[in-house]
Amino acid sequence: MAKLTPDEVRARIRGAVCSFPTPFTRDGEIDEGASRRVIDLAISGGSDIILLTYGDSLFTILTDEEVARLTKLVVEQTGGRALVVAADRMWWTGKAVEFATYCRGVGADVLMVRPPDWGGSATPESLAAHYAAVAGVMPVMLVGNVPFRTLEVLAERSPGVVAFKEDMGMDYAYRVARQYGDRWPMIAGGGKARHLMLWPAGVGASFSIHIHFAPEVTQAYWKALWEGDLEEARRVVDAYDQPLFRMGETFPGGLDSLIHCAMEVFGVASRWRRPPFVSAGEEDVERLKGFFQDVGLLKGKPCR
Repeated sequence: MAKLTPDEVRARIRGAVCSFPTPFTRDGEIDEGASRRVIDLAISGGSDIILLTYGDSLFTILTDEEVARLTKLVVEQTGGRALVVAADRMWWTGKAVEFATYCRGVGADVLMVRPPDWGGSATPESLAAHYAAVAGVMPVMLVGNVPFRTLEVLAERSPGVVAFKEDMGMDYAYRVARQYGDRWPMIAGGGKARHLMLWPAGVGASFSIHIHFAPEVTQAYWKALWEGDLEEARRVVDAYDQPLFRMGETFPGGLDSLIHCAMEVFGVASRWRRPPFVSAGEEDVERLKGFFQDVGLLKGKPCR
């Protein structure tokens, strides 16, 4: 399959993004069958981007070998139906370049790079060199609080840097979107409320919590935005997204535990996560099931 050009990648950074939540079996193994179901549901639900990430994909509790294996699985299951964004684990430049070579070889389209920088050990210029080295192998997506001097250098010298995933403060995200959005289309992290605030700044893509289990909510949100109906988009946020995020603040194990639990409620995957991460209990499953029934999303769907 021919590799996408940087411009072709940029053109596809839009709409709902599936930030891949790695599913596990009860004994802590990566659940490959559930992983494939998550991907198929997201694509059929309207996502054109399947994105692995250090956070939501739980790289913190995966080995390097598992990250590589999961990346290959995601590419194979996606099968060209959506853009695949791989992610690294904050490696030094040589290892990051090595992993980029692997990702390109298995067919990933973009690599989201999160370089190591502890206590100012790197300079804006050395970070720019790190990104540029990886971008020499395959298209790169930036993420996090990248210094503006680094952005300036990359904008001038690294055409292989193609996109930006924001996950810092709103002021920073807005400034990057307004200053570099034409060059690096941005993906908003967090929920639909966060994206709705960045929409006027030209941020045309965002993570979606519902794409993993109830994509009709995601579809309703984006349909409203593309039709210019901001009132309807706000209604979707208020009715479905914000209540779920508020529940995540008190859910055992936090929002990620809630997402895994929701996938079980909707029959997509099991709720288990590797220790020491906490998994939802039976009472949590029933509470979440009740919430989805109350908002009209759950109508007799089976639990796995």
